[in-house]
Amino acid sequence: MRLRAGTRGSRLALWQAEHVRARLRAARPDVEVVLVTVRTTGDRITDVPLSSIGDRGLFTRELDRAVLDGFADFAVHSLKDIPTELPSGLTIAAVLEREDPRDALLAAPDRPASLAALPAGAVIGTSSLRRRALLLAARPDLRVEDLRGNLDTRLARLAEGACDAIILAFAGIKRLGHAGLVGELLAPPAWLPAPGQGAVAVVCRTDHTASELLSALDHFETRVAVTAERAFLNALEGGCQVPIGALAHLAGSELVLYGFVAGVRSGLLLRGELRGTPGGATADGLALAQQLRARGAELLLREARRSHPDTVPPVRRP
Repeated sequence: MRLRAGTRGSRLALWQAEHVRARLRAARPDVEVVLVTVRTTGDRITDVPLSSIGDRGLFTRELDRAVLDGFADFAVHSLKDIPTELPSGLTIAAVLEREDPRDALLAAPDRPASLAALPAGAVIGTSSLRRRALLLAARPDLRVEDLRGNLDTRLARLAEGACDAIILAFAGIKRLGHAGLVGELLAPPAWLPAPGQGAVAVVCRTDHTASELLSALDHFETRVAVTAERAFLNALEGGCQVPIGALAHLAGSELVLYGFVAGVRSGLLLRGELRGTPGGATADGLALAQQLRARGAELLLREARRSHPDTVPPVRRP
């Protein structure tokens, strides 16, 4: 059997696609996988903050369209990039075992290598509203500036001294062999990653014969955790325009979920924690979102709509 895997062309995306290909080959040696590269909106627009582009699926839409149109049999995505509502006809066939989901701080040469040690006024580069909100909650004396581009581009900007430090997902840094550059791993629950961060997902058509084949790559614990995180995100209408973080893990027979939502301009940040069951991952994500909504999350979402009126959908009520 020959399958075509759709992927972005960045080094990290190709690593992820090769990882899926290797895992599939190990499970089914009779299956040949060829890579098909697709350029996405997020790849084309690199000089505008993600929160200003005003679109969901920035790094997934064109890949998903390739799958729906038959140009590829499945697409390999970073799970954190996948909108919580997939296009009709598509399904997440597999969520692979998650890499370390934490964020990492990388400091420029001769700069302090931890968040606490950076001097007042130090410049931190990030394109994420979530990271900006967490930074300003922990260190309001720092300057946060937008920094876009792939991993190599951002590392080059750091080496040039454009920033005193940058914050990236540790999973990508580790996968591309740069773990030695990390100064500090930012630990949950005080510092929460994006929902689904560190996980690779495979999307295919619901009616494609590859769906059952790909399901052999699914990792139960990761699937449960990201299901809760994505339910939390969906209930709060999250996207690039709303600072939201979530992380879940299994502790014995219990599912532990942490989450936060923050204001775009006010600096307000609401945190919550919920303990549930693996079988109720979706309900647990919704329940934590409702808790935060009751404590004022709707006001923060309205603040996000005022900042991006054409891009943030109305708040859903339970």
